Amino acid sequence: MKAKSVRRGLLLVGFATALSACTPFAVINLLTPNSGYSIQRNIAYGPDPRQALDIYVPDGLTKPAPVVLFFYGGSWENGKKSGYKAFGQAMASRGIIAVIADYRLYPQVTYPAFVEDGAAAFHLIQGEIARHGGDPKRIFLAGHSAGGYIAVMLGSDPHYLKDAHADIGQVAGIIGIAGPYDFLPLTDPTLIRIFHGANNEAAMPIHYIDGVRPPMLLVTGSADETVAPSNAARMAARLRSRGSAVQEIVYPDIGHIGIILSFVPGFRDKTTLPDDMAKFISAH
Repeated sequence: MKAKSVRRGLLLVGFATALSACTPFAVINLLTPNSGYSIQRNIAYGPDPRQALDIYVPDGLTKPAPVVLFFYGGSWENGKKSGYKAFGQAMASRGIIAVIADYRLYPQVTYPAFVEDGAAAFHLIQGEIARHGGDPKRIFLAGHSAGGYIAVMLGSDPHYLKDAHADIGQVAGIIGIAGPYDFLPLTDPTLIRIFHGANNEAAMPIHYIDGVRPPMLLVTGSADETVAPSNAARMAARLRSRGSAVQEIVYPDIGHIGIILSFVPGFRDKTTLPDDMAKFISAH
């Protein structure tokens, strides 16, 4: 996988996300049903304006519900939670509380600040989600693209959650959607700045798999030209070799954008990803 190609593709994702106040995501938000759930917006998990999250709670909960904390993509440079109403609604319609977090981006920060933000968001949710009908013992991490990197890194290197006064053993499972987990060497100048060098193994999630980790579901599309499917395959192989439970799914003829469009009304027949996530969450 060519790092320069990765950044170019992920920037396209981020650019689309940045347009959430304009046509693409505004239309998606308008098409997304408003019923069946409530939204608690802009809950701070840190002092920075980017350290905030939204919680999508299904209506009519009769018992504590599982929770998925989701991080979007955007090459660690772009994105905002308001563009992911469709994800929140898709999860809520399956009885799952969805938490969508903003996090600090480059050039404001570099690695590992966005991973530290993910850990801080997890810690807040762990303490607060019961008030919203969630089960603090069933919190899953998930993310697409650069957000998938954050989710999987949190489940790979235990120190981030420990430093945030949480524990990797408190993560019920992790879902990586077309995420980069092993993408050295870097050649793009911006990525080199973000990750402090062209060959910084300390920035690669795969580098930390030295024992059993939380169960993971790693999904990708066979036509993904931004983050090659072999990336998830290498991560899955490493996890299995260390005794971890991992499930891989490769969706035929699906690209890097198509896989996340699976949550959008009108595109939900592109893959079975929302249902596959719900099955994984139910199983763990």
